[in-house]
Amino acid sequence: MKNQQRGISLIGLLFVGGVLACAFIIGAQVAPTLIEFQAITKAATKAKDGSTVPEVRAIFDKAAQIDDINSITGKDLVVTKEGDKTVVAFAYTREIHLFGPAYLLLKYDGRSK
Repeated sequence: MKNQQRGISLIGLLFVGGVLACAFIIGAQVAPTLIEFQAITKAATKAKDGSTVPEVRAIFDKAAQIDDINSITGKDLVVTKEGDKTVVAFAYTREIHLFGPAYLLLKYDGRSK
């Protein structure tokens, strides 16, 4: 009786390693944008405590300087009232260059909590 071999071949190992390396590289480029999105959400939540639209934008700009937010500014915020609460909403996109003419487009939108 012959024993059948088990395991992965060298070509299979190289293929799996290449896929994992590509996934890691893309993940390493996406992670900072997710961290910045969380910082923007935190700054928008902090900014909703302002009583006027210019004050809300000024509070957001101060928080953006502290957290090093470069994707949006206070001018890009949409400030509305829902009942007696101030709601700060935002939306922006980020492009990540992958290779050649290929880009990964990330669309973020959110609002204060």
